[in-house]
Amino acid sequence: MSYTAPPSFGIATAPQQVAYEDLLRVWREADTVPQIEHAWAFDHLLPIGGDKDGPIFEGWTLLSALAAQTTRLRLGLLVTSNRIRPPALLAKIAATVDVVSGGRLDFGIGAGSRTDIPWARREYDAYGLPYHDGPYAVGSLAEACTLIRRLWTEDKPFDFHGRYYDLSGAICNPRPVQRPGPPIVIGGQGAKTLRVIAEHADVWNFPGGDVEAAVSRGAVLDRICAEIGRDPASITRSLVVPVSYDNPGSSRDHIARAVDAGFGHLVLSLPAPYPADVAHWVAGELIGSSAAGR
Repeated sequence: MSYTAPPSFGIATAPQQVAYEDLLRVWREADTVPQIEHAWAFDHLLPIGGDKDGPIFEGWTLLSALAAQTTRLRLGLLVTSNRIRPPALLAKIAATVDVVSGGRLDFGIGAGSRTDIPWARREYDAYGLPYHDGPYAVGSLAEACTLIRRLWTEDKPFDFHGRYYDLSGAICNPRPVQRPGPPIVIGGQGAKTLRVIAEHADVWNFPGGDVEAAVSRGAVLDRICAEIGRDPASITRSLVVPVSYDNPGSSRDHIARAVDAGFGHLVLSLPAPYPADVAHWVAGELIGSSAAGR
């Protein structure tokens, strides 16, 4: 895996155990910092950290609000669970956010939390959502990507009769500002999910920050791309890097290892509470220093 262009840097703010005003402050500040190119929230309905019954915002509603309050940042959810919303509805929601943002959406999607994670199922049960097994989740993800692309690009109603989804007279109007649609960012690491990524993704996000594990799974993605005749370099590699306010050196080292390993899309995960001027701190202490060190 190789990457020659300078990496792009973004921030991630988990929309749980925080106030909307705090998230808005950080995103507005980041919007003024050129070194920060993108910003991300996540897609969960119940907290996955801290107080299990604490506050958490619905991802797409929040993203639309933050899109309306920013002007430059690319933005998205890292990543949407395909289990939570039917894909045609999700395509409509995403198109709306792309319009609201003036064409700044990066469309993150994945199969949803793995079935072997003990806490993963509770949000689906709490909201009455089906929690399909792994093979179903991955298969439906592949079909969803095909369906979403069609909804973003076709200007006439169409029928869709797949294995997982059945639609009559499907249409998305208005379509996204970006043509043929927002870049698709798919998160995952399992072999079957990596095949979906090879077939559909513009960006691959490895879930977690383990550089060595990400490199290993990236080699699998390269092999799958070769099998289907796709240039693996056409898929940007993305990694989340946890940020330490107290020990920025550890974060800088993590960034350097990720860049050296070929990850050109780095998402700096900011823990709450967010210090004052945190976006400027990130630009100076992490992004600027990392670039200077190279």
